[in-house]
Amino acid sequence: MPDSRTSVLPCGDLLIADTLNSMVVTRIAPSPTGDPHVGTAYQALFNLVYARQHAGKFIVRLEDTDRSRYRAESVTKILEMLDWLGLTPDASPAREDEHGPYTQSLRAELHQHYANELLRRGAAYRAFDTPEELEARRQAAVQRGEDYRGYDRRDRELAPEESERRAAAGQPFVVRLKVPLAGETVVNDLLRGAVRFDNRELDDKVLLKADGFPTYHLAAMVDDHLMGVSHVIRAEEWLTSTPIHVHILRALEWTEPVWIHTPLLRNADKSKLSKRKSDTSVDSYREQGILPEALLNYLGMMGWTMPDGREVFSVQDMIEQFTWERVSLGGPVFDLAKLKWLNGKYLREVLPPDEVAERLHHYLRAHGHRVDNDAYFRTVVRMLLPRIETLSEFWDKSSYFWREDFAYTDKALQLLRDGQELLPALREAFVAAPDLTHDSAEEVLRALAEARGLKPGKVMQPLRAAVAGTLESPGMFDLLSALGQDRVVARLERAITMAQAAN
Repeated sequence: MPDSRTSVLPCGDLLIADTLNSMVVTRIAPSPTGDPHVGTAYQALFNLVYARQHAGKFIVRLEDTDRSRYRAESVTKILEMLDWLGLTPDASPAREDEHGPYTQSLRAELHQHYANELLRRGAAYRAFDTPEELEARRQAAVQRGEDYRGYDRRDRELAPEESERRAAAGQPFVVRLKVPLAGETVVNDLLRGAVRFDNRELDDKVLLKADGFPTYHLAAMVDDHLMGVSHVIRAEEWLTSTPIHVHILRALEWTEPVWIHTPLLRNADKSKLSKRKSDTSVDSYREQGILPEALLNYLGMMGWTMPDGREVFSVQDMIEQFTWERVSLGGPVFDLAKLKWLNGKYLREVLPPDEVAERLHHYLRAHGHRVDNDAYFRTVVRMLLPRIETLSEFWDKSSYFWREDFAYTDKALQLLRDGQELLPALREAFVAAPDLTHDSAEEVLRALAEARGLKPGKVMQPLRAAVAGTLESPGMFDLLSALGQDRVVARLERAITMAQAAN
């Protein structure tokens, strides 16, 4: 594969990538160390959108070289998350091709080969310090009042012969990158322009650990190159590591990809979105009943806007309309309330009612609630949609539709006690109204209210408490019509007994 994949041309305040004789290839490289983070979904969305927009290739590569934090179940969770979101990669550990394997630990020999190549070129060196020696030198520097940053480069100028002798003798070592000690490194970022780094501030980062596994710095650059990644689209927290990556690529005489560092998702206090302060697990949002379309829509709004300013849009809309010029670097705040609001719009305005009912039914069954997806269920769904924002809210707000032993709230019980003289009359009125529809229910209630010299609301309040056990329910006439005569009469009889027992 040719090294000269892209050129970067200035255009206004941005740098625009002009792809030359090559496919656009993007990637995400999550670490399987825990539950899939919403930030991973965020990066996956932008990587997929850009690849699809250019008829390119979207890769998922697992960065699992930190074996102390590796969790096998996280691999499955990451791939399942992407599948649930519909962010299907063209290549992944579950979809290998000729450029794989797409699990980094399975590429260890390749990484070791290029670590040795960097040693051969004099761009890296072996460091034989033990962890105890490094800590002792760090503490001594602190006691002297020195600013101890990273590695003190003790073995940087070790003679090659001595380095080879120690390695051959079995002395443990790491391989470190030999960064320039003066001048500056310029990273040309598509969103941020030329970002300059003082080389005196750079550290000789470890490329190959003592256990033979590479660090992220080496493995990512080797794999990106060999997999033909043309655009590295990742979170801005990696920007400060990019000079290291630039020097690795230059030492191996490889062309840099186009660097694109997207704004971080942030908490309300503008700190980086993290599980210490916020719920960051995609699994958690799924469990709460957030729709995948709504989550992707919300993530798309994080730092980017549609040209027409609309807030509801699909991934396909993004693919058709996306430009980097419309990405804001301000640091988008991840607001769960806004996500739930958007999810509610999807339930009420975007998805067809029958589709919502189907998803709700699947969600309820997955959580142990056995209800039939019949006409009654779909009627209840339509009535409650204005009152819910997530799928998880549906059951709590609808339990009285499915069972006759529902609990009464304190306010409902008080209304039953206060209106117990009306309850028998309500029962008799509905016994005489077998064909219970929206209109006939209204006629029954208005006639009873008029006969008693009451406002309709005074009649409806104890009735609502009797048939739902709560004051938070759909419109009275729709509720009665959905429940039907038998349920309404039976619930009034139960309420009469309950009110009498409360006295």
